Amino acid sequence: MKNKRIILAILVILIIAILVVIVKFFYKNNYKIAEFGNTSIKSAKGIEEYILNISSYEADISLEVKSNKNVNKYRIKQQYIEPNIFKQEVLEPENIKGLITIYDGENLKIENTKLGLNQFYENYQYISENSLCLYNFIEDYKESNTSKYKEDENNIVMEVKLEQSPNKYCVNKKLYIDKNTAKPIKMEIEDVNQNVLVYILYNEIKINSINKGEILAIK
Repeated sequence: MKNKRIILAILVILIIAILVVIVKFFYKNNYKIAEFGNTSIKSAKGIEEYILNISSYEADISLEVKSNKNVNKYRIKQQYIEPNIFKQEVLEPENIKGLITIYDGENLKIENTKLGLNQFYENYQYISENSLCLYNFIEDYKESNTSKYKEDENNIVMEVKLEQSPNKYCVNKKLYIDKNTAKPIKMEIEDVNQNVLVYILYNEIKINSINKGEILAIK
């Protein structure tokens, strides 16, 4: 009887020891996996690659366009899905609220029932020159030999310099990305003297979460 109790005690101790080893094993491995995942998405290079591979986005932006005499402010909703489907709706100011631009990959439609505006352009080729859109920055960044990024304590800054041409009034673009969320915070578009011509604040942005039907759906 005494021997049985000793054997049982030894078995209990062995079982506890095995459970401790198993728990420690899974804890260490799960920690390493989580740590690797966080490191990969928060590294500067990882965030750059993530931004360059965005396939769709939906954003609520505040826009400031500066001229020599004044600053025009807007609030706009943008939707995009690759390779070239785009929708933009003006939310503010009130006098042009509801102005909607839709590009389905071939044709451009501009409408606003409040203003009685409804225009349709077949085989429209110039939507890719919309410098106010994130996808335009991504294309410029990919195509330019001057593209670079840097990081500070909180942000990754992707920057691209453009060659001056009649169709490109800006020569420098900077996109600021939050290191913790990997989401764009703001974009600055500068002229040759590094004056900010356009300032875009991303109030909210959802990445890779919409489809073609949502963009082209008629309200």
